[in-house]
Amino acid sequence: MKVTESGEMKHRQLHLEDYLQRVSAEQREYAEVCEPPKMAETDITNTTEQAEGLLEQILTRDNLNRAYKQVKRNKGAGGIDGMQVDELLPYLKENQKELIQSLRDGKYRPKPVRRVEIPKENGKTRKLGIPTVVDRLIQQAISQILTPIFEKQFSDNSFGFRPKRSTHDALRKCQTNITEGYKYVVDMDLEKYFGAPG
Repeated sequence: MKVTESGEMKHRQLHLEDYLQRVSAEQREYAEVCEPPKMAETDITNTTEQAEGLLEQILTRDNLNRAYKQVKRNKGAGGIDGMQVDELLPYLKENQKELIQSLRDGKYRPKPVRRVEIPKENGKTRKLGIPTVVDRLIQQAISQILTPIFEKQFSDNSFGFRPKRSTHDALRKCQTNITEGYKYVVDMDLEKYFGAPG
């Protein structure tokens, strides 16, 4: 692993006129984008080599079938269009060609997520965005192709939302670190990093 920045790390603000990002589907306004400092990189994955044919890999029949099965297994509520998971297969049978063509042409646009608030034990609520089942299918198909490519670049100390890694693995790693004599913990909470400001 090569560390690409040394000394004090800086968090720099990008120019608003060069980089704009839509904050959320509900707000319809723009905000400045922050570029996080580059912590480390590995030479394991050459993403330039992988770029060729990614869309075709994503849109293969086998990959889309696996994505459908995973969405079906996950169940979950419908998005803003009201379509439920058990309505997805009939929809796909009728609209598969148009959906795939819109993805190939770069014309597919995901729908806004349905916002719900989940009560927490402390009396507060946690905001949750529920994509449509069609968007979940496409997201799953993309994830199935990209995850094996980029997984190699993630830190061995990262356990959240990683395939074949669990909270138990994270605890075992903590125990190993304690045994090896480490004394300090850096806790970074990214809970609201991807949410709307405020």
